[in-house]
Amino acid sequence: MIKTIAFDADDTLWINETIFTSTREKIERIISAYETTKPLEDTLYETEIKNLKIFGYGIKGFILSTIETCIEITDGRISSEEIHQIVELGKEMLKHPVQILPYVENTLKTLKSNFQLMIITKGDLFDQESKIARSGLADYFNFIEVVSEKKPKNYRDTLRKYGIDTKEFLMIGNSLKSDILPISEIGGKAIHIPFHTTWEFEKVATAITVKQNYETLSSMKNLVKLIEQITK
Repeated sequence: MIKTIAFDADDTLWINETIFTSTREKIERIISAYETTKPLEDTLYETEIKNLKIFGYGIKGFILSTIETCIEITDGRISSEEIHQIVELGKEMLKHPVQILPYVENTLKTLKSNFQLMIITKGDLFDQESKIARSGLADYFNFIEVVSEKKPKNYRDTLRKYGIDTKEFLMIGNSLKSDILPISEIGGKAIHIPFHTTWEFEKVATAITVKQNYETLSSMKNLVKLIEQITK
């Protein structure tokens, strides 16, 4: 029954979260000379969550939240030069080469002959469009949708926009919270392919996943085989 297969982008098609982790470590070094009132990572997470409704998801919001956090935890002692260094790190993140995950391109080549393919990703529109273009994968997809959130309503609206029946739809992604559970809630099928690093915001309690309708794979290596089983 599956006619359309959608993929998340970050940490499903290409590496993303490790870039954020690496940048946080560099920022830790920048402010290491200061005696801080709170740890950077925990305070930054709190600031990011507080700012999501203002800045949205993505690198730009991350950097703005980082600057705000560093000013807070250094009691305003961080220098303009050090803030400039953080801004430059953000630019490096935006220009970072797109590193495609193993088995992705061969999987897309195989699936494209039998299914309509989509990308459904959330984040900053400019950044996501840039990564999609630089990835070299855009031609495999019939539709590309960048959304502000990945909640059941966003998925319903997206499927309605493209005239896709939920029962004929399969979503593949690394985040249970954003890619898998919302699809299960609206009656679609999903395959979870975890990435080795997950942003704290995307984590869900194990109890929430009980009795949810989705499959799990350790990598994309056996995705085509699993889809063949699902679509028999």
